Amino acid sequence: MNKKIFKPSSELPLGFVDRQEKELLARDLLIFNIKKVMAKYGFQYLETPSFEFTESIGKFLPDKDRPSEGVFSFEDDKKWLSLRYDLTAPLARYTAKNFNNLPKPFKRYQLGTVWRNEKPGPGRFREFLQLDADYIGTSNLFADAELCFLISEILIICGLTKKEFIIKISNRKLTKGLLEKLKISDENKKSIVLRAIDKLDRVGLEGVQYLLGKGRKDKSGDFTKGAELNDSQIKEIINFLSIKDLSDNNFENIEKIAGDNQTMLDGVNELILIKKYFSLFKFDNFKFDPTVVRGLEYYTGPIFEANLTFGVTNNKGEEIEFGSIGGGGRYDDLVKRFNNQDCPSTGISVGLDRLIYVILQKNKIKIEKETPVLICVFDEKYMNYYVKILNLLRTKNISAEIYSGSANIKSQLKYADKRGCNYVILCGDDEVSQNSVTIKNLEIGKQISDSLKDRGEWKESSSSQKTVALDKLLNEIK
Repeated sequence: MNKKIFKPSSELPLGFVDRQEKELLARDLLIFNIKKVMAKYGFQYLETPSFEFTESIGKFLPDKDRPSEGVFSFEDDKKWLSLRYDLTAPLARYTAKNFNNLPKPFKRYQLGTVWRNEKPGPGRFREFLQLDADYIGTSNLFADAELCFLISEILIICGLTKKEFIIKISNRKLTKGLLEKLKISDENKKSIVLRAIDKLDRVGLEGVQYLLGKGRKDKSGDFTKGAELNDSQIKEIINFLSIKDLSDNNFENIEKIAGDNQTMLDGVNELILIKKYFSLFKFDNFKFDPTVVRGLEYYTGPIFEANLTFGVTNNKGEEIEFGSIGGGGRYDDLVKRFNNQDCPSTGISVGLDRLIYVILQKNKIKIEKETPVLICVFDEKYMNYYVKILNLLRTKNISAEIYSGSANIKSQLKYADKRGCNYVILCGDDEVSQNSVTIKNLEIGKQISDSLKDRGEWKESSSSQKTVALDKLLNEIK
């Protein structure tokens, strides 16, 4: 009886992806451009390790009930380690460790991979590259305003136009104060209310009303239990959600809703100041959106998100709700967890893999892919000549390679086509004896005909080739 041979799967786990050259080149170009912006804004480059003690990075992922849920962890020498789920929690740990030696404010940016053990979706992975920029050790709201300018400039330099995204802003103090005023103190009920607010764009005001009340049944028949607020509480929240800009009248409307709640009034005053800074820089690509709530335990003041204004399609060609492409806000208590010292801070994050997903789909970026000049091998006895050509090209920093397989000339030409080569060099008896080369200029992506049988037939079918002296080769390769 034959023993069954085990064959491992070639598939990847959900939420992970192999990245090919086109995407990697796009990423390299985006990173190059981003670094220029960061240097212009005066941010320092920092790198922290991928693993941290689980207790150090804390638990700030949304809608998770257990500290270990949402992260990848393992136990080492009786201490739990976790792959970082963002770059901010490690920054807080780094700041606490180096607190007395850092300038205040400390302006740092970081590019790094993060991991989240969550349900993946289009452009949303369990492993992804993230960009962070943060101000550590300042309560000045100019820093928050400048982060909005920064994320806007990053999106533009990466290929989006001003009309293709909008910066949504709000303040955690508004929703926090509203919950205080309405005497909603139960943590579970708070969470249900904030999730309902977050769903306004998807379910509308009526849907939010149901979620704030008894609950809501969607089109599929699934029922979501509501917060079970009373009619007066629901009316106050709906009035708040109906405010859609930061006009003077709407500031007054928020103040009316706030009444004597100082938390909400503080949030209004902070938004007024940020709007003033926006005016100084003539920055108008923003709107107030009360549904921007972000992390309950994480953010303490102004919050902002960068959202696309156009549709994105998934791999099935269906238009989907893509969500934010980046965002952030003020987190004044994160560093304090470590050293009990006040360290007000604010920052932004951009999901680079999500941004690349959009940029490539919209053809927003020109990628200059350098493909090699392929030197075909007609006969091993001419290898000295082929190497001479190779060295001539490479000494001028021209990408070049000698075909390293063992196939015939037809397969070599197919290889050149799959590699997207612009040029193929052919050297047989005639070329070697005359110290010359035959150059074929190929159209990238064009299929080589399956009917080619030998070099003679190939030459007859070609109108884009020429034979030149070897010392004239560099004049022909552009």
